[in-house]
Formats: sequence, structure tokens, C-alpha cells
Amino acid sequence: MKARAQMFPMLDPESMPGDLQHFQRAYLAADGGRFMIARDADRLVGVVGFLPYDERFAQLDYCGRNVVEVVRLFIDPAFRRLGLAAQLFDALKATARDQQVEVLYLHTHPFLAGAIAFWQRQGFTIVDIEDDPLWQTTHMQCLLSPEHPLSEG
Repeated sequence: MKARAQMFPMLDPESMPGDLQHFQRAYLAADGGRFMIARDADRLVGVVGFLPYDERFAQLDYCGRNVVEVVRLFIDPAFRRLGLAAQLFDALKATARDQQVEVLYLHTHPFLAGAIAFWQRQGFTIVDIEDDPLWQTTHMQCLLSPEHPLSEG
């Protein structure tokens, strides 16, 4: 929550997102998402997860495909620039492939330094940028089954 408050000062720092309030159900249930962690002894130093995509963005149409949303990537500042984020994401992507996920979706924002470039290095492409002066939400996807590409437009 401390990291969230630092990255998103415009949000209520006391409000905990639903997926974190109900972590067991969201990430550990058989039909839920998945969550990867990296530890240094007893200290959590990196996390990333995915949840089933809930189709809340009308401009994105995945035509009934198996899509998950990549969420909650965070690396402790002392462990950044060591490749840990890419390693965690690789493990998450392997889990998605094992679950026959076809598309990894995420959204990020330009004010998160380096986020868009990082995800592009991981194979994501930008599919939409919202015209909002505060958030400029940038929607990205990574196809895991390129033999069935999404249609354009």
C-alpha cells in the first residue's frame, strides 16, 4: 500500500483495491488469477500477478478469447535494474501458457517512469491510449497464440 500511495498519489491512500482485500479468492482460487513473488530472505522484493480479464474497457474486443490482465508489478527500489521484473514476468507468462491463455492484457500510464518501454521489451504492443489529461491510460497486449491473431479494427 505504501508503494501504491507513492506511485498513485491521486488515489485515496486508505482505500485497498478489491483484489488485495480478497487476495485468496482473486489469486489463489482454482478459477482465479495467479501471483508471483520474489523474496530476499523474509522480505518481499518483487511481485506480479494476473487476473481473468473482466472486459471493462469497451474499446477492447477480445472476441471470447482466453484473456488475462497482468497486474500489480512492483519491484523494491533496491532490487530494480537487476532483471527481476523480467524474470517474474517470464514465470507469470509460462503459467499463463500452461493455462492456455491466448492474450495477456495490461494497462499502464506514462507517468510511471519506464513502464511502457519495459512492457514493450516483454513483447507487448500498444493497442489504445485514452485521451485523458491525467491518466492517459495506455492499453497493451501480448499475444501468446500468434497463429490466431486478433483482427485489426
